[in-house]
Amino acid sequence: MDALKDRIPDYARDLRLNISSVLTPQGAPGLTEAQLWMVALASAIACRNAELARMVETDATPRLAQAEIEAARSAAAIMGMNNVYYRFLHLVEDEEYARLPARLRMNVIGSPGIPKADFELASLAVSAVNGCGKCVTAHERVLRQHEVGRQAVQSAVRVASVLHAIAGVLDYEAARAA
Repeated sequence: MDALKDRIPDYARDLRLNISSVLTPQGAPGLTEAQLWMVALASAIACRNAELARMVETDATPRLAQAEIEAARSAAAIMGMNNVYYRFLHLVEDEEYARLPARLRMNVIGSPGIPKADFELASLAVSAVNGCGKCVTAHERVLRQHEVGRQAVQSAVRVASVLHAIAGVLDYEAARAA
C-alpha cells in the first residue's frame, strides 16, 4: 500500500490517511482479514482504475486463498451487471418491469465457492461503489440474516468509499499528466 499512498497527492491527504486505516483489522472492525481484502479487491475492480486494482490485488493476493480472489473478481463482475439492471428497475418507477423475469444468469450468487456472507460483503461493497440502492438494500438484508453485524457492514462500505475516492483522484491525476 505504500506505492498507492505515494501516488495520492497532498490535496487528497485525507484519503492517504483513510487508506492507511481502513485496510487494517483495527480500521475495519467486524471484518476478518480475508473479508477485508476480498472487499478491497472487489471494490478496487469495481472502481475501474487498472492501477488501483493492480495495487490492491498485489497486496490482497498473499492474504487470500485462490477461491477468495476468484470470488472477489466474480462479485465485481456480477454486480457490474446487476447494479445496472436493478438500478434501472428502481429508477424507472414502473412496477411492470419488476414483474418481468430478469433473464440474466447469476449462478455465482448461489454458488460463490466461499461462505455466502463473505460473498455478500463483497457484493455490498461493489453495489455501493456502483450506486445501486436496490442492491445495497438487498445485500445488507442478507448480511443481517447471516448475523453479520452493522459494524462489519459499515466497514465494508468504508473500504469501498475510500477506494472509490482514490480511483477518482488517480484518474484525475492521470488526465492532468496527459
